[in-house]
Amino acid sequence: MIRPRSHLLAHGAAAFAFPLAFVLAPLVAFLVYSFWRVENNQLIADFTFANYLEFFRNEIYPRVFIGTLKLATQVMAIGLLLGYPVAYFIWRRRGRWRYALLLVSVVPLFMSYIIKLYAMRSILGLNGFLNKALVALGLLDAPSLAFLYNQRAVLITMAVVYLPFAILPVFLSLERIPLGLIQASADLGARPGQSFRHIVLPLSLPGTIVGGLFVFILAMGDFVTPQMVGGTVGFTYGRVIQSQFGMGFNWPLGSALAVILLIVVLAVIGLAAAIGRRSRV
Repeated sequence: MIRPRSHLLAHGAAAFAFPLAFVLAPLVAFLVYSFWRVENNQLIADFTFANYLEFFRNEIYPRVFIGTLKLATQVMAIGLLLGYPVAYFIWRRRGRWRYALLLVSVVPLFMSYIIKLYAMRSILGLNGFLNKALVALGLLDAPSLAFLYNQRAVLITMAVVYLPFAILPVFLSLERIPLGLIQASADLGARPGQSFRHIVLPLSLPGTIVGGLFVFILAMGDFVTPQMVGGTVGFTYGRVIQSQFGMGFNWPLGSALAVILLIVVLAVIGLAAAIGRRSRV
């Protein structure tokens, strides 16, 4: 028979084996590849910092990275500005309506990502819903391609597609707030706006930070959306990395660019965690 301690150790090893094999190992592989080089379409296992230096030597990479950083920040801001009121509205409902509305808001998470992108292309296209609505309202004289194959299209599409990732964490954070606190606040004479500002908003901040991080990280690494709706103009850092592993066949440079992205994302997560700890109630 297996002793209880050995049994627990076996379960612990099995639990850690999955993230080690499918998360940590690929990251370590990226880190190792980033110090190699390519010669005659062959990977050469030489230790070199040339790939990291190339990021700073070539002005295109920092410019695209900063542009993607701005884009991801805008997507995150839009996600929170739209997602928080939606999550708050759902949270304020009672009975079966609360979870029915929550289900409706997260249904897009179960849909194919490519299908959602094609749906957004049809909405933003020349004969799409957005153009028809603006023409009907008299805001446009004729349908325009101003909403497709540019950075504006990438921003709108990412904001819509990633919105559920902002709604769900905020709702879960609101769900944990004891209603007794709000009722006690009202009993003490606080107006609804004061209760929201001093109780609801601070206590929901952890979920707000998590939702913002989800949207930001997904937007930073996305290369499919810019390719589908951005065309040649919607070039992002994710597409730069993808091109190095694809047509460029420069895995070491692509790995170095991916490691730089990972470092920045980890720094953003650390900053968000510090803000969350400082403002914890």
